[in-house]
Amino acid sequence: MPRMRGIIHIDEELCNGCGQCILDCTEGALQLVDGKARLVGEIYCDGLGACLSGCPTGALTIEKREAEAFDEEAVEELLASQDQPAHPEPVAPTVAQPIMGGGGCQGHAAMSLEPTAPVASDDDWPTPSQLGHWPIKLQLLSPQAPFLKGADLILLADCAAAALPDLHRRFLLGRAVALACPKLDDAQAHVDKLAELLAGGGMRSLTIVHMEVPCCSGLNWIVEQAMQRAGAKLPVGEMVISRNGTVLGQRNLPWSLAA
Repeated sequence: MPRMRGIIHIDEELCNGCGQCILDCTEGALQLVDGKARLVGEIYCDGLGACLSGCPTGALTIEKREAEAFDEEAVEELLASQDQPAHPEPVAPTVAQPIMGGGGCQGHAAMSLEPTAPVASDDDWPTPSQLGHWPIKLQLLSPQAPFLKGADLILLADCAAAALPDLHRRFLLGRAVALACPKLDDAQAHVDKLAELLAGGGMRSLTIVHMEVPCCSGLNWIVEQAMQRAGAKLPVGEMVISRNGTVLGQRNLPWSLAA
């Protein structure tokens, strides 16, 4: 049944038929027809915008309109028919958990934390925790949290947290952190929450840390949409992490204050 959601829009006048978006879309939702990128079907597009960043002409955008719901089973069938794996690596099954309101769980209470010990040298192992606050999931953060005032915020993809061997020493020391997954979470809910945090003001900078897989770059779209909604102006950086935990590259995003 159609519902309002984000879905890819292709400007045919801007599309030059390079095909980069087809390579970037892991769901197989796009194909070239008569030299232009076309959406195969609404059910194959997850609306996260992993295909946007590689487009050299800006022909791709995410629009919100009535569209058929994303169907992961249909994607699996489509990719199987094309002899492509639906996932580059096995994905563990997920179990739905009830979501409690902010006042329903003591574990959601905001608090600042002190590092357990001085920062370890490169030769020391393990590195002590450098987590400076709680909670850390994006959806649980409050605009009134004191640790966000003047903070350099790391928006960290869930998988990147597991892949990075030096997460605490290199990324968390002296920074606030918010964890999110652009693939499995509600992307629009993340836009709403981040816009709320940004509208409160006081953040000094934001750095997106995500995996090299295309779906993970959906965090960039979430941040861009949230900044537009909040009217926020601050430097935004991006760091891309490989599956073996190395930093593949970093840059200031072209639409950020630091670009």
